[in-house]
Amino acid sequence: MDKWVFFQSSSFKVERVGDGIRFKVKIQPKSSRSEVVGIQSDYLKIKVSSPPTRGKANKEFIEVIASWLKVKPSRVIIEQGENTRVKRIKIQGDPEKLINHFKNLCG
Repeated sequence: MDKWVFFQSSSFKVERVGDGIRFKVKIQPKSSRSEVVGIQSDYLKIKVSSPPTRGKANKEFIEVIASWLKVKPSRVIIEQGENTRVKRIKIQGDPEKLINHFKNLCG
């Protein structure tokens, strides 16, 4: 698979992988509100109000990141870390469009 870094800020990076992009996220469950906080260390931090039980936080996280990147929730795949706060995710779609949108959101 063709893989290369599209966007990098400090130790955070977004990689192109086949039909999409890949990066790390850290989920903070049981927050007062659901939101994308921003880049921290080597991950994108996301707060969700759902508790980390029975997949509730993962489901809400997928909705939040999909809305933020303007993709369908079915295009968000948790590749690693299903049961942990730090996850590696893949967003399926046109890598060029996704990374341009990501850059606009993260500055």
